[in-house]
Amino acid sequence: MASNGAKEPSLPRPLDSEAQNIKRQLNKRRYLRCRSAPLAGLAAPEKNGIDSNPRSESILGKLHPSLRQVAICLAAYLGVGAVVFYLVRHQLKGKKTNGFLDAVYFTIVTMTTLGYGDLVPNSVLTKLLACAFVFTGMAMVALILSKAADYLVEKQEIFLIKALNRKKLGETDVLRKVQVNRTRYKLVLVLFLLLIFIVVGTTVLATVEKLSLVDAFYCVCSTLTTLGYGDKSFSTKAGRVFAVFWIWTGTICLGQLFLYVAELKTESRQKELVNWVLNKKMTHLDLEAADLDGDGTVGAAEFVIYKLKEMGKVTQNDISLILKEFEELDVDQSGTLSFADIALAQGI
Repeated sequence: MASNGAKEPSLPRPLDSEAQNIKRQLNKRRYLRCRSAPLAGLAAPEKNGIDSNPRSESILGKLHPSLRQVAICLAAYLGVGAVVFYLVRHQLKGKKTNGFLDAVYFTIVTMTTLGYGDLVPNSVLTKLLACAFVFTGMAMVALILSKAADYLVEKQEIFLIKALNRKKLGETDVLRKVQVNRTRYKLVLVLFLLLIFIVVGTTVLATVEKLSLVDAFYCVCSTLTTLGYGDKSFSTKAGRVFAVFWIWTGTICLGQLFLYVAELKTESRQKELVNWVLNKKMTHLDLEAADLDGDGTVGAAEFVIYKLKEMGKVTQNDISLILKEFEELDVDQSGTLSFADIALAQGI
């Protein structure tokens, strides 16, 4: 009953304190989950924050960081090359169509080290410019444009896994298969893209450049491998417009194919080593090597570290660096870490 016209609270005080405790526990769990998965914790503010408004972002800002870097560098390279070689277009000799198009086409041919010979420098200045652009272009293809190929391939991995597996897979199963067979799926996808480039290039050369199917295929192969004999090339305006986009994407695709073949071979050897280590019988010498603290017994942590060293996953130098960090954090020299140790070590 209320007294003196005052209303009593609907819930007693102990329940309020209990609710606060539950809230603190939830906040603690949320904190621990963010610490164990920082990427997930960082993704939420961007989704719900003010800065996540898509209307305020440019098209370039929405791109993946790797793709954005590639787009900026490629645009800068082609832009500078097109302007420079357009200004010296009269010092280039060969089959010409349009001044600006020829400048972009010559920049692409130089960047990919293709060197058809249909357009060549004809002065000291253009020769020096070609030398500068060929080295810059090679570095760009090797260090930057491969990022775009990796990104485009990885975006298709999950779709390929679902297509190759008829049974319905959960998200966890899909991610596990991506992790285990990542290089193999990349290799299949790049091979598929390369076949598309070959078919499209052969068709365009046969229809636009009026080459026979054999000559068109021959020109495609010499282009993608950057062989560039020069007896067959893109000589029409429409053909060079197509070549501007097709040459550099096709050559990068072939380069990625060779890279993934080598990577797959390396992974295969690594798996063979792992299987050999796991199936090898333990001996007294192995136990002595696994006993890191020298107490005559091997714990689970010591056994795991020893096996990882045998597999080549970690090295003794890696272990030494980690142990050094552990000793710096273990202020009280107890052999274990606590919140007090971390607070003292970091001066909190």
